[in-house]
Amino acid sequence: MRWTNRRDKFRKLLSENSCVHPGSVYDPISARIAEDLGFESGMFAGSIASMTVLGAPDIVMLTLTEFADQTHRICRAGDLPIIVDADHGYGNALNVMRTVEALENAGVSALTIEDTELPPAYGRGNSRRLIPIEEGIGKMQAALEARFDPNLVIMGRTSAPAITGLEDTISRAIAYQNVGVDVMFFAGMKTKAELDAVSEQIDIPIMLGGASDELSDREYLASKNVKIALQGHIPFSASVGAVFETLKALREGISPKNISHSGSNEIMSKVLRHEKYDNWTNKYLGDV
Repeated sequence: MRWTNRRDKFRKLLSENSCVHPGSVYDPISARIAEDLGFESGMFAGSIASMTVLGAPDIVMLTLTEFADQTHRICRAGDLPIIVDADHGYGNALNVMRTVEALENAGVSALTIEDTELPPAYGRGNSRRLIPIEEGIGKMQAALEARFDPNLVIMGRTSAPAITGLEDTISRAIAYQNVGVDVMFFAGMKTKAELDAVSEQIDIPIMLGGASDELSDREYLASKNVKIALQGHIPFSASVGAVFETLKALREGISPKNISHSGSNEIMSKVLRHEKYDNWTNKYLGDV
């Protein structure tokens, strides 16, 4: 497939004086719903990938192949520009190069590479720490070198706001900007004071994830060069809740016709693109 148009659209989004919320997606149907509802982009998170593909928590059990395969299914389902969370690039800087190649071929418009030490080392338990900034720089350089399509957006991601503090956050942001990443993604930023300080030090667009309610005003965020602000990943958990309640009701003897919250025939027809497939059937198989 050709991915150029959606990457162009995402680049244009980053050049506008506004901040948008991407739709959190996890499979072809959710991506189509986000596109039909008018979301400017979709976000496929590593945590949600682990839950969707493995039924496992977000503890870095997923492989690159599994992630890239699901990403391709999502990208080919429509024309929505997709951002993906490529975690730590599935290894060292050389692994990052393979990750960029795989995800670029899968059709993403943007990907993030983070500087968290993943998976956690023995003795660390659930605690998190960052890799040395020099190693982070190497990963960002490797990601940029591996990119074939210059319109693919490479985002440097750091959880420094939540782990090491503001001074380290600024140091990493400046270093990754100097390497040439297109966007800086900050996870766990909590205050306007933090964002004000960081935005004064870098010129490239900003993406926020896991931010506090204090950082929810999109007009303010746009004034600080924040182009993308995540809203969590409620659609996946909502879908799990809906499936649970539906199966529970059926198991308890509720008749299928009395399940009121199932997708209507109209919605199902739209997300499955029945009209398109009907046209292809008539065109290529004949109207019999």
